[in-house]
Amino acid sequence: MERAITREKQLKRWHRQWKINLINESNPPWAYLAVGLGLPPLELGVVRNGS
Repeated sequence: MERAITREKQLKRWHRQWKINLINESNPPWAYLAVGLGLPPLELGVVRNGS
């Protein structure tokens, strides 16, 4: 858990383009990965704001 939090804090400091490059390296088609984790797919075009 500690490593994950440290990594998240590191990524938050990165520039947007660096984050995009990281995604392109590990998930080039930008496939939605949540379904593989057992989460429901998001509906395209729906904005979720937590309310």
